[in-house]
Amino acid sequence: MRNHTATTERSRREFLSLGAAGATSLMLSALRHTRLPAAETPTDLFRASAHQLADLIRRKKASSLEVVNACLTRIAQVNPKLNAVVALVAEDARSHAKAADQKLARGKNVGPLHGVPMTIKDSLDTAGVVTAAGTRGRKDFIPKEDASVVKRLKTAGAILLGKTNTPELTWAFETNNPVYGVTNNPWDVKLSPGGSSGGAAAIVAAEGVPFDIGSDTGGSIRVPSHFCGVAGIKPTSGRVPRTGHAISAEGHLQSFTQLGPIARSVDDLSLILPILCGPDWGDASVVPMPLGDPSRVAIKGLRIAMHTDNGARAPHSEVAQVVADAAQVLESAGAHVESKRPAALDDVLQMDDDLYRADGAASLRRLLAQSGTTEPGPDVIAALDRKAMTSGELTAALERWDAWRGRMLQFLEDFDAIVCPPCALVELPHGASAPADANANFSYTFAYNMTGWPAAVVRAGTSSLGRPIGVQIVGRPWREDVVLALARQIEHSLGGFQMPPI
Repeated sequence: MRNHTATTERSRREFLSLGAAGATSLMLSALRHTRLPAAETPTDLFRASAHQLADLIRRKKASSLEVVNACLTRIAQVNPKLNAVVALVAEDARSHAKAADQKLARGKNVGPLHGVPMTIKDSLDTAGVVTAAGTRGRKDFIPKEDASVVKRLKTAGAILLGKTNTPELTWAFETNNPVYGVTNNPWDVKLSPGGSSGGAAAIVAAEGVPFDIGSDTGGSIRVPSHFCGVAGIKPTSGRVPRTGHAISAEGHLQSFTQLGPIARSVDDLSLILPILCGPDWGDASVVPMPLGDPSRVAIKGLRIAMHTDNGARAPHSEVAQVVADAAQVLESAGAHVESKRPAALDDVLQMDDDLYRADGAASLRRLLAQSGTTEPGPDVIAALDRKAMTSGELTAALERWDAWRGRMLQFLEDFDAIVCPPCALVELPHGASAPADANANFSYTFAYNMTGWPAAVVRAGTSSLGRPIGVQIVGRPWREDVVLALARQIEHSLGGFQMPPI
């Protein structure tokens, strides 16, 4: 086992060394560009970004134990209203924080997230900590090993505080399950934070932790980022290993699900994403593709396609206005912006319906069986009511999907990125995603799970009721650097994260 681990880590180091703009240099560059507040140490440590906390701890302006305690105190204040953190490992976190401080005192080399606290979505395995994925069959399941992304974050120095809520097996756009119940939005508890990474986005927005790792099969990182006013990125399919994720294998749909960070700033996404990337010799889909540095991307001259209506569901007027504002910001920065959308989006709802109903929910039934769940909740029960295609119908649907992806890619030949809504809705009341026709509201995100392209969401405006509104930035395959550079420009110009009233 030790030899296998050593071989895996050596291969990972080899991957990270690829290219002049490799992931290691990207992390170090991100740390050098940290923007600290005026005071040497923020009055409220829980409000600091991952960038700031890593720098403060490294310079011994704050201890990891102080930071962990500040975040635990904040979680205790806000979580009773949110139900975002569903498993807490406070004493274990304090123990790791003390060890991190001792290591730093001895002058030991530290990782880019040394002593920085995090939470992790409850669909990702955490060694010794319950990972229920919101389903009854796993409510007492305690993994023996960390998911690959969790292992990499710990190696980088991050400290786990707890797990965040998700819908059952991540199968909904709202965060509610039979094990832990409903998660509320920190902007208004009558609203949902979205799903499926709703607990992650809610606790990050409420300043309980600087970052979390979510999963995204149809918008599950980007939709909650929009509703909670934080930043999140779904990387290119094949960028980040999903080993240790509760739904890492779904047959022909497996490429839809990707893992990525949720934080309060785009700079933190740029810091965390490189840590997650690269082969783990477990997820066979992962490609050893170098990750570019967003700080080296020149926005001037980039070609941007902008649309406010994808043809499937017109967005709320305030969402459309924020997208237009973001496009104006990029044009002012020197990008060439054209109002245009891929014609292939006309077929996005039919394509999604075909692919999800193809096997008659057989893959979902297998997930339930693997989890030991005999009594799923209502969201999953509703998803099970699907008629399977014949084998001939399935192969025809897969052929249509290939052709559709080709048409989408042809559109992107003329553009470096697309700026569009993350969702048709400006807010999501509890239960509003249940009606059958509500799926169209989320077509702005799931279109890019079907293409496999990288896509981020960042707050870019505020509704008339004071709710955050995000904008989605979609890039070419493997060009997360362009996506993050554009997202950072929008964040810088339009204000980015604001603290919710909770």
